[in-house]
Amino acid sequence: MQKSSIPSHTDIQTAHKKIVDAIHKTPVMTCSAINDITGASIFFKCENFQKAGAFKFRGAANAVFSLNEDDARKGVATHSSGNHAAALALAAKQRGIPAYIAMPNTAPQVKKKAVEGYGARITFCEPTVESREEALQKIIDETGATFIHAYNDYYIISGQGTAAKELVNEIENLDVIVAPVGGGGLLSGTAIWAKYAVPGIKVIGGEPEKADDAFRSLTTGVLQPAVPPATIADGLLMPLGNLTFSVIRKYVDRIITVNEGEIVSAMQLIWERMKIVVEPSSAVALAAVIRNKEEFENRRTGIILSGGNVDLKKLPF
Repeated sequence: MQKSSIPSHTDIQTAHKKIVDAIHKTPVMTCSAINDITGASIFFKCENFQKAGAFKFRGAANAVFSLNEDDARKGVATHSSGNHAAALALAAKQRGIPAYIAMPNTAPQVKKKAVEGYGARITFCEPTVESREEALQKIIDETGATFIHAYNDYYIISGQGTAAKELVNEIENLDVIVAPVGGGGLLSGTAIWAKYAVPGIKVIGGEPEKADDAFRSLTTGVLQPAVPPATIADGLLMPLGNLTFSVIRKYVDRIITVNEGEIVSAMQLIWERMKIVVEPSSAVALAAVIRNKEEFENRRTGIILSGGNVDLKKLPF
């Protein structure tokens, strides 16, 4: 199923047609108070209102719905502790096929319940990469299920790009679009569509300073090894993949890193001024704009709020 080349805007169009009836067309919101603070005209694409609580359902649905019937009957599998696990489980449920998740036993209880609630079969493992991969391989050997990577996947990237497609179709004449970057699936899909649809647009990634492999990779032009991440933005802990790096290197103009205090402040600002629930990873893009106000002043700026899956008992403010 996997393709080695990077997706094109045509693949994003195909993905959108395939998943449009399954996903939410999430709203685009504005906030005059945040515009006053930043000096920009910001349009927030609210993927915190997406099914399963994050943009990841778009890519998961595209990957699952793209399987042929023989592969689909065997189900899908992945290792994940969070949003991708829930998204894949829900997509599989919608297609009526099994989903198998190798999940660290340290995953938050709320996320375990979400994955179970969508009907996936969870195999718990130790919270190490080696343990997760071993558990996943055992599942695949026993079931024949298709592995769906969380971000370094042709169909996943194509699906994630549909959020930017909806945004630029709704909001004309954007000067710049900003998305958070962890593994790079969302930023990759965003960049592919934006550069096709809006001539001259700038595409910028927002990344935590404490998980900055994408910044270092784009700066050097060589995929950099990840250092152990230590950021509150738990949705951005994974390093770039070879496929997402190829897209980002080709289409993304730059990546802005932000510190932990800036992430928390931006998250609190969204909660207080927009009255919506977003997770720390979502706030990274706004934090990048606030850190570099002069770059965005008087510019029509799209921001993708990536998700709203946050433990309400452990808020950082």
